[in-house]
Amino acid sequence: MPLEELLSTSTIWLAKGGVALLVLTLIAFIARWGIRFRLVGVSSFTLLLSVSCWAFGLSYTPTIKVDGAQWAPIVFDNGDDLIVAQAEADFPEQAIEPTLQQLAGNVRPGGRISPEVTVRLRQLQPAGEGGSRPVILGETVRDFRAG
Repeated sequence: MPLEELLSTSTIWLAKGGVALLVLTLIAFIARWGIRFRLVGVSSFTLLLSVSCWAFGLSYTPTIKVDGAQWAPIVFDNGDDLIVAQAEADFPEQAIEPTLQQLAGNVRPGGRISPEVTVRLRQLQPAGEGGSRPVILGETVRDFRAG
């Protein structure tokens, strides 16, 4: 089941359960049952879970997949305007552009000050004596003003 559908279904069932528990809590207070205060906690927590699932469902955006893109882990993100991903040593050249598009498409603007984020794909190449040097394979800019 996709996450969006699971969140929607969970929200509905938790809301129905919370309302049912709330009604049961009201009956418990009228009948002076000993369990009434526990029912307050259970019903309020169930309603809180329902609201939380609903809010997460509104804010959730699935990741973007681009055909031809390869997995490249992000090794640096300054939280503002620069993200660097690491390409493996045998990274194919035809996968550079789709990978950059996928990485840039999955960048979210939340918490970033700059409206533009530069996404770089780098590869570490041997530089002798056990050292290595970073080589930039490609770069793209994600502009949040453009959408």
